[in-house]
Amino acid sequence: MKIPNILKTISKTLQAKNAKAIIVGGCVRDYFLELPIKDYDVEVYGLAQMEELEEILAMHVSVNLVGKSFGVLKFNYEGEEYDFSFPRTEAKVGVGHRGFDVEVDGTLNYKKAAMRRDFTINALGYEIETQHFLDPFGGQDDMQAKVLRHIDDATFIEDPLRVYRAVQFCARFGYALAEETFVLCQKMVADGMLDELAKERVYTEWQKLLLKSPKPSIGFELMRELGITKRYFPELHALIDVPQSPKWHPEGDVWIHTMMTLDEMAKLRRSGYPYPDDEKQNLKFLFAILCHDLGKATHTSIEEDGRIRAIGHEEAGIEPTKSLLYRLTDEHDFIDALLPLVEHHLKPSQFYHGKAKAAAFRRLATKVNIEELVIVAKADFLGRTTAESLAGIYHAGEWMIEKARGLKVESKPLAPLLQGRDLIAFGLEPSPRFKEILDEVYAQQLEGKLETRDEALEFVLSKIKRL
Repeated sequence: MKIPNILKTISKTLQAKNAKAIIVGGCVRDYFLELPIKDYDVEVYGLAQMEELEEILAMHVSVNLVGKSFGVLKFNYEGEEYDFSFPRTEAKVGVGHRGFDVEVDGTLNYKKAAMRRDFTINALGYEIETQHFLDPFGGQDDMQAKVLRHIDDATFIEDPLRVYRAVQFCARFGYALAEETFVLCQKMVADGMLDELAKERVYTEWQKLLLKSPKPSIGFELMRELGITKRYFPELHALIDVPQSPKWHPEGDVWIHTMMTLDEMAKLRRSGYPYPDDEKQNLKFLFAILCHDLGKATHTSIEEDGRIRAIGHEEAGIEPTKSLLYRLTDEHDFIDALLPLVEHHLKPSQFYHGKAKAAAFRRLATKVNIEELVIVAKADFLGRTTAESLAGIYHAGEWMIEKARGLKVESKPLAPLLQGRDLIAFGLEPSPRFKEILDEVYAQQLEGKLETRDEALEFVLSKIKRL
């Protein structure tokens, strides 16, 4: 394992004090998974007081003392983050993630200290001086078997968030949940233990699931199997067994289709299309595709001739989308920004097959970002098993982007030809009538009947003369 020089230096200083530094947690796991290591967590064994560790670190770096009361000392060095702590034990004494009695003890042995961790793969350690890996619970064997296994029943259930961590780890690493871990997580859900979790903590795990998983559907399937969707996210659970037309959706019910579209969106994101480094933007796309067909749960019908239809499901999906997302976050602007993508997700195909005119494009651009809409619609198109979808070319989307760019409305609506100050300069007195006039001018502009400022002013003059 490649160790930064600063850690080697600090480790040598600790060794001179009869102490040792052990790298722990996710960075050791990520080394075995051949993932980039972004920060280092180090436990220091053999010191009696946190002040001793603070003095040693201060010899080499500028120490951040914000976490000292929790037994953690932090510093940044050459762009990497380091957390140093003493080994500790934790005991549940109250509700929530702060309801723990934490006892810091530099004399603990590594196995006892690692007992508080959630999964065997997260209990791995690396002793810097001896260059020796520590694996008290068989984490490396579980990695080889691609199995996620909890360490201890009693400590695992102390923080119910670990159920969501299990979900996102399985999806991110392509692991199966060990049978005994599955049974324990399922029981925790059934017993309502997840009720105490703050939405912010749950949302963080959802973000990891969506943004870091090659196939987020693995996590959502696991949530379904564990009973999470049924108990906590009924909007999603309602999609299970909702039928779809085999002509357009031979892959199966709405749940199956939604899972396929989610994986397609994740694939689009990994390809760097269209916003490779903008996590917030990509999260918006992922939530939009997750929610795009929620309205089918209430708006699917089977006609007398056997045809399956879901008329109006796009607009009907708005309320369940809001209900689902507000259960996870209070980020109003974020939620509002993705609702139009749900409401209009069929427009690219509808416009393409209906050969929509320029005015329709201009009007649509006032409601939704067309470039973003095409991305969501493309994932919707690819997330099915029709011959056209399996071919992988979304003709409707390509056509729509080309038309929208030609009209200069691909990412924003047309700028109004006139504003209130133009009417004032024209000699009109400000009044409630201003909005009516400007709205009418803009409507004419969207229809393509007014293309220049002079034409717009002439239109206003003609209206005034008729008053």
